[in-house]
Amino acid sequence: MSWRNLPWGVGESLYQVAKRTLDVVVATLALVALSPVLLIVALAVWLQDPSAPVIFRQKRCGYGGRLFDLFKFRTMVRDADALKEALRAKSLVSWPDFRLVNDPRVTRVGRILRVTSLDELPQFLNVLTGDMSLVGPRPTSFHAETYALWQTGRLDFRPGITGPWQVHGRDRMDFADRCRLEIAFFRDRSLLRELVLIVQTIACVVRRTGVA
Repeated sequence: MSWRNLPWGVGESLYQVAKRTLDVVVATLALVALSPVLLIVALAVWLQDPSAPVIFRQKRCGYGGRLFDLFKFRTMVRDADALKEALRAKSLVSWPDFRLVNDPRVTRVGRILRVTSLDELPQFLNVLTGDMSLVGPRPTSFHAETYALWQTGRLDFRPGITGPWQVHGRDRMDFADRCRLEIAFFRDRSLLRELVLIVQTIACVVRRTGVA
């Protein structure tokens, strides 16, 4: 559905209402339907290290540059953040973005959760609280002050569990190219394109390309 033929204020309001309704309905149904999976994953994470929290909270940069707690099942050792600086030189992408192949901080259970994207399931809670949407720019772990001015355009949109970068760019794009892709995608409001992206994301998960 496109809103370009409606007056800006009306079109934008209808889009936001429809998008938020879709977010709440899908996130609620997903949490209910996947509750057995959530319990099994939580147990597996706890058994890996009973002294560490099952749910990992990380400050992420969200809508308007505001920081929020992103929820994931824990996939790394407890001192993962402290080890990040030591591994900085091995990152496949330029700092402050960070990505490794065979990251040594990831636990055995964590590797399975990442390949299957099961570690992302708690983010449906972020969707219900309004910090995230089903579809939006992926929130970064580095602050808005790190962005170039033009890159802050991606902060005009609520961050998502998935987005165009996960489907179309993922390992082939640096942060600048990722920003260009996300800004261009979300400036053209279309729920239909976002629904198609959700289907494409499911296909990526089935093919085990995952969602970061």
